[in-house]
Amino acid sequence: MVLSVRRAVASDSGALATLAAATFPLACPPHTTDEAKAAFIAAHLSPTSFDGYLADPARDILIAEVEGEAVGYTMLVFAEPSDPDVATALTVRPSIELSKFYVLAGHHGQGIASALMDATIATAHERGAAAVWLGVNEENARANRFYEKNDFAKVGTKRFLVGEKYEDDFVRERVL
Repeated sequence: MVLSVRRAVASDSGALATLAAATFPLACPPHTTDEAKAAFIAAHLSPTSFDGYLADPARDILIAEVEGEAVGYTMLVFAEPSDPDVATALTVRPSIELSKFYVLAGHHGQGIASALMDATIATAHERGAAAVWLGVNEENARANRFYEKNDFAKVGTKRFLVGEKYEDDFVRERVL
């Protein structure tokens, strides 16, 4: 398997939207409706959304490819958190949000997530972060185990809107 991780460029927006549509539902709790997932994807994970994310100098998107096929991505957001629950929970500044971290289900367990995490943390270091934070659904056991293994400690909770229902997320922070 030939794995590469690189910074995404403008021409990757379609591939990123396809990845997002396939992977976002994996992070949702079982009670999240298909309609709510589809609405979130349409509103936040479309090619147009990724065009905007890729053009934003406060964001870095990394894409993982196996044999040239996009199989995962991360998005870092270099800004102070706007959510007051997150701002209160964080223990170190400056902190960068790991807004997205996804790998296609068929590629879980192949070391792709670890390689993507290493590259993501290196990117956060390059941008001068003292810590990285993320929100992860409390019911997403697989993701929570992965983040714990990668030194992201639980420091608080927040809410995340999908469709018309708020979900409960852990706020996790990794001090760099």
